Amino acid sequence: MYEAKNFEQLLGTDGFSDVLLRNHFTLYEGYVSNTNKIHEFLKTAEVGTPPYNELKRRFGWEWNGMRLHELYFGNMIKGGSDLDKKSFFAKKLEEDFGSVENWEKDFRAIGAMRGIGWAVLVRDNESKRLINVWVNEHDGGHLAEATILLVMDVFEHAFALDYGIKRADYINSFWNAIDWQVVSARFLAGK
Repeated sequence: MYEAKNFEQLLGTDGFSDVLLRNHFTLYEGYVSNTNKIHEFLKTAEVGTPPYNELKRRFGWEWNGMRLHELYFGNMIKGGSDLDKKSFFAKKLEEDFGSVENWEKDFRAIGAMRGIGWAVLVRDNESKRLINVWVNEHDGGHLAEATILLVMDVFEHAFALDYGIKRADYINSFWNAIDWQVVSARFLAGK
């Protein structure tokens, strides 16, 4: 069984009310709970039946909702941290996007797009190229064979309570809470 991780160390993060964060943690815990429930149902479901088929389809939604939230909260830290512009990670951003600033502009633009989903920086494990992508609904838009390095939740539940429809203001607050050490570690782990 999967257990929800505790992200309460994020409480008090500038730009994120504790009410918003606690609501978001509760939503994440629902994904963990539903992943476990589906896993248990599938143990006894008759293979090939409509209920089995639908549970198999739904499993990806719940699983990815759980894991994307863990990556999202996991790449945040109260007070944020600075990106080491001399790191291998920053050099790779420059190589693939022309500059760290170009990459940031592209990532923020993806996060500001209309719709619900996730802005995600991934590394293609074959070409080693870094790519910013939009992941729509938890189970659609993932690039096969890509490692997730940075995740920004842009579903309304991540910001509407504090920012209403001012998504750009939320993105600024998220940017100030990124834990670049975690992102760099994810990058280095796949080298």
